[in-house]
Amino acid sequence: MNRRTFIQLGVGAASVGLLGACATGLTGAGATAADTAPWNAAAFHAARRFVATSFGEIAYVERGQGPAALFLHGFPLNSFQWRGAMAYLAPYRRCIAADFMGLGYTRVAAGQSVAPDAQVDMLATLLDRLGIDSVDLIANDSGGAVAQMFLVKYPQRVRSMLLTNCDVENDSPPAAVVPVIEAARRGRFALETFPPQLADHAFARSEKGIGVQCFTYPDHPSDEAIETYFTPLVSTPQRVQLTDAYAMGLDPNPLAGIEAALKRCTQPVRIVWGTGDTIFSPASPHYLDRLFPNSRGIRFIEGAKLFYPEEFPEVIAHEARQLWATL
Repeated sequence: MNRRTFIQLGVGAASVGLLGACATGLTGAGATAADTAPWNAAAFHAARRFVATSFGEIAYVERGQGPAALFLHGFPLNSFQWRGAMAYLAPYRRCIAADFMGLGYTRVAAGQSVAPDAQVDMLATLLDRLGIDSVDLIANDSGGAVAQMFLVKYPQRVRSMLLTNCDVENDSPPAAVVPVIEAARRGRFALETFPPQLADHAFARSEKGIGVQCFTYPDHPSDEAIETYFTPLVSTPQRVQLTDAYAMGLDPNPLAGIEAALKRCTQPVRIVWGTGDTIFSPASPHYLDRLFPNSRGIRFIEGAKLFYPEEFPEVIAHEARQLWATL
């Protein structure tokens, strides 16, 4: 099944007319196809900026104007994951995607923790430096855990939240990630995982690499995505240690005890969940829907795997705009 057919048939009744919306309504008034074209790797690298903070030099990309939307990527990816969604949403939001400490191109200060609670405070500092008071959050994977923690600690800074497949309190870290954490504690995860996939992109797209485990289509991730995601993770001995440290920061459960606080959050929350995900529990979207008092429901993307936001940016853009229209 090709990608177009997948979108038409796989996302349920809520998706009727989606492709037409992506071709017209998602581009914004006066926007052209060039305005909404996703960055390739060269353009992404050229767009990168850094903000100096006590946490280090935080790498981020920005596109668009208007109220800010903050995109939080998954592990072991970086802000390149959101290039498509940012392109579609740039006519409507000032789209910002930062690289978490320990991942991507952020330059972490010596001795700085890269655990999820530190990521939350780093993001708040980044927003301060950029002069941004409040954001619409869009998050995937471990970025979803950080988003929930950010919402609880800085509720006044969050207008809305769109969560895709991610951690929840009773599934964090998920069982599939425990071997990763154990390898990281032995100092072996980064070195045993990423150099082989950088050396052989076909291997990276196989069932033994990131591809079959986390991406919906067999030709994903692309060659340039593999290089963009994995090269910085093992570029120096210090980066190898930071990559392992990020994994170790996922245990113990960073979301332990957060449920009561999330139940008090009244911001509108939309859940968009890929049903082909084998990392997180299929019960998690239902848990999130019950948890948030202002949940705007769940949309299931049939067969889509964990990192589907990169593959189906039209879906993210459509759902984000639907959510924002209710604010």
